[in-house]
Amino acid sequence: MTTDIEMTSGITYGTGGQCLDVHRPPSSPSAAPVVLLWHGRGPDERDVLAPLARGAAGLGAVVFVPDWRPDAPDGGRAQLAESVTFARENAARFGGDPERMVLAGWSLGANAVLGVALDPAALDGWRPRAVVGIAGGYRLRAPTTGTVPIDDASRRGGAVPPIPVHLVHGTTDPAVDIEQSRELRDALEEHGWPVRLDELATDHAGVVMTEYDVERQRCLPSTAPHAVDAGTHTARLLARAAGIPGI
Repeated sequence: MTTDIEMTSGITYGTGGQCLDVHRPPSSPSAAPVVLLWHGRGPDERDVLAPLARGAAGLGAVVFVPDWRPDAPDGGRAQLAESVTFARENAARFGGDPERMVLAGWSLGANAVLGVALDPAALDGWRPRAVVGIAGGYRLRAPTTGTVPIDDASRRGGAVPPIPVHLVHGTTDPAVDIEQSRELRDALEEHGWPVRLDELATDHAGVVMTEYDVERQRCLPSTAPHAVDAGTHTARLLARAAGIPGI
């Protein structure tokens, strides 16, 4: 994994003036696959996913990490859709290929990602090449659709053209029960979706290479072995989902 990562921070996108960061590998002659990575419930927490984004960029992906606000009147749906539009329209500007784009999310962001996978109408018919759900809670209504991903997988999974689904969850996650990822995997498998769940020996924050700081009430980068190991695994999973060879 290279440490020569380029980062452009604080780019404004959408009508609400939200910001995003782009992490990318050194320039290469061919366009790199793109990962759009959504954070969880805390509003405007793109910084939390910076360690994971750097890890995936070091493996060859161009990674867009937007802020969004789950506390917005629409639950953040418009901002999430606008981040997709921005990433697709600007991927080439940062060395990425908009036709090879993976949608990924952590926690509530994972819930939002699976909503898109299970409802082709969520983003006006556009669908990513694959989705990655990281420590997601799938029994809540998805901000992207207003429906519950596990219910959608159980009731409509057979009627929706499947795309690859990659799930990862910490086995000691106190915030979101790993059974939610297991239940979603089983529901998708019943309908023939290509789905895999990786279970890692870490917690909710460790799976994205962070740890929760009680005083700051925020997840911060971690050097704890369990978080480094798990976060590295998740970064490789993002790269693999994006189709980077040799991962």
